[in-house]
Amino acid sequence: MRIARSTGAASGLLIALLGVWGALIPFVGPYFDYSFGVNSTWHYTTDRLLLCILPGAAALVGGVLMIKAASRASGAFGGWLAVLAGAWFVIGPVLSRTWEHGAGPIGAPLFGNTRQAVELIGYFYGLGALIVALAAFAVGRFASRPALAIAETPPMVPAAEASSLGPRRMVGGRWRRRSGALRDTPRSRVARRETFDGPQQAPADDQ
Repeated sequence: MRIARSTGAASGLLIALLGVWGALIPFVGPYFDYSFGVNSTWHYTTDRLLLCILPGAAALVGGVLMIKAASRASGAFGGWLAVLAGAWFVIGPVLSRTWEHGAGPIGAPLFGNTRQAVELIGYFYGLGALIVALAAFAVGRFASRPALAIAETPPMVPAAEASSLGPRRMVGGRWRRRSGALRDTPRSRVARRETFDGPQQAPADDQ
């Protein structure tokens, strides 16, 4: 069912940007001392792949699908994919404790207490909550947005054929004669002959 392309465009764009942030911030954050574990740029670990890159990529894909969605199904799919990505940003660090026994999922947040709180919010909890909120809002819009009416273009009729049809109109995909139009009946044919050939006398009854 087709819907307006603007339905999830704004939310999808924001989610896509947040996904790029979530996937890249562990690698570029150390440029401005915003980091976990080690304050080194482009430091790759398996935990960063599982907890940052993959959910960030999923959010990016979901956002792009929402931006380009022309139907409820594609838009809702992108929205739910973004919901899952945001939820993983929130619960991923906690679940990582089942396989990671170090100081934190991608290392401990660095520097002072205030910066550590901002790092936890920007890397995981706040980022995931914002993605979930935007995606849930977009999914609701996709579910409630009215469908677009598809206009049917009437078939083209050649000029010669149209002139022979007389005053007609399109009804239910077929040409119908307009009400009040002259119909080609035996009486109308007699009237036309009288117009051109003079009155027609009825044959005398047999005596």
